Amino acid sequence: MAIEHGPIDTPPRAPSPAHKFGTLAVHAGSEHDPVTGAVIESISLSTTFAQSAVGQPIGEHEYVRSSNPNRWNFERCIAALEQAKYALAFSSGSATTATILQSLAAGSHVISVSDVYGGTHRYFTKVASAHGVQVSFTPSIELDIEHLITSDTKLIWIETPSNPTLSLVDIRAVADIAHRSGIMVVVDNTFLSPYIQNPLSHGADIVVHSVTKYINGHSDVLMGVAAFNSDALFEKLKFLQNAIGAVPSPFDCWLAHRGVKTLHLRAREASKNALLVAQALEDSPHVLAVNYPGSASNRHRKIALKQHRDGLGGGMLSFRIKGGSEAAARFCQATRIFTLAESLGGVESLVEVPASMTHMGIPREQREAAGVFEDLVRLSCGVEDGGDLVGDVRQALERVVVGGKIGNGVMQQGNGVGHV
Repeated sequence: MAIEHGPIDTPPRAPSPAHKFGTLAVHAGSEHDPVTGAVIESISLSTTFAQSAVGQPIGEHEYVRSSNPNRWNFERCIAALEQAKYALAFSSGSATTATILQSLAAGSHVISVSDVYGGTHRYFTKVASAHGVQVSFTPSIELDIEHLITSDTKLIWIETPSNPTLSLVDIRAVADIAHRSGIMVVVDNTFLSPYIQNPLSHGADIVVHSVTKYINGHSDVLMGVAAFNSDALFEKLKFLQNAIGAVPSPFDCWLAHRGVKTLHLRAREASKNALLVAQALEDSPHVLAVNYPGSASNRHRKIALKQHRDGLGGGMLSFRIKGGSEAAARFCQATRIFTLAESLGGVESLVEVPASMTHMGIPREQREAAGVFEDLVRLSCGVEDGGDLVGDVRQALERVVVGGKIGNGVMQQGNGVGHV
């Protein structure tokens, strides 16, 4: 006799807000399948969903651009991790930025920190103006904000830590001033992830991420996400998400949701490794300066202790190498574990020169005013063994700075010039 299979009686799996981060990361948006009992969600590739009658969908979804089970579950997870009421996923971090700026009326004014991701700077300076949004940049937003606010200012854009000099901004200080004038505050939290910092808890109105980086963490997904608490913002941004259609695929949402389950483990390990590397760089005679908010000597350490979980500095750091742009380029080619590549936040360690790569589109004068010099090297520390990463950085410095001097001296001696 055939056995009829009905829904399995499984208990609710939605975590309580009282649960800690690791529990939320594993379980938020990840209820067991009520029919099969599967503990991992299926990938829903359907572009459309059946309706029981005209205008009456059978479930929560109608069309994939508007919503999809995998995107919905991922958004619920990020909302829980950022301590937000809502989260919306987009096809990239840049699409997230564009959608938020698109929500502003023509004639709006935005204030941004100077030291931002090159793609954000590109959008602000070359795209936003096309629909009448003007952006002012400042290297010291806490000091300058009151002087920069005009009657048209609608939004403050913060990266903390900034990319690539790892400068920190006191979110609460800026938000208090902005909110007195009814101005919205957006914080790009990509460099730290929801595990290390929750900007909404410090007064921000929206927190954004390039999911491509730490949230997914495996260098195989292009996505963005925004999280917030306002019902009005949800209605506005949800409308734009659907109308513009810059949404991620179900498979990418599934991959990112899988990746975020280990975010707390990866973020802790990357932070531990970055601190070891930063200390090695600070001790090196071949380094001019180190930017890492996890270091006790960092100029913004008090802000890190206030805003970051356990004072963690994250997995990103940058440093200025002796020998200028040539030394910076050679360093990137001399590493054996750190891979020369753009992006960050994956399980593998990466190295790049911002002035020649991620931030090349920003005019040199503006770059250097923000501290992005030709000799600045940016490191993304992964989850390899920390001792191996330190050893790799040390050997690369020796090969580039010391080896370079010896090589130049021998070459010049052969030319009758003598050692330098």
